[in-house]
Amino acid sequence: MTKLSVNINKIATLRNARGGNVPDLLKVATDIQKFGGQGITIHPRPDERHIRYQDARDLVLECKPEQVTLVPDAIGAITSSAGWDTVHNQAYLTEMIQEFQRNGIRTSIFVDPSLDMIEGAKKTGTDRIELYTEA
Repeated sequence: MTKLSVNINKIATLRNARGGNVPDLLKVATDIQKFGGQGITIHPRPDERHIRYQDARDLVLECKPEQVTLVPDAIGAITSSAGWDTVHNQAYLTEMIQEFQRNGIRTSIFVDPSLDMIEGAKKTGTDRIELYTEA
């Protein structure tokens, strides 16, 4: 069965251009699910050009998705170009994962296909990993 996941980044771009909270992303996400969408996709970026980090926190903890996948982005990146450095960012990732898991949300970490990064991911307590395989 095909499932629909709606990316709401551009709705956040519109909200940011207008200032304030119109359109309201929490309402949009709730409406998408109410009208039959099975998923909400967001991709926060370091420059917060569309989804802001607070939006991500609000959406995840309010909507309680089945899974959250943590994907890193470098400042100025157009799209993701690497996985997490799970050794250097272990404490941060562990804290985020514990918060999601306390709220009943399965977690996944986007990592490079390197044994060190995979072992580092395991130490964070994540439920699963996704491999960055461009190289």
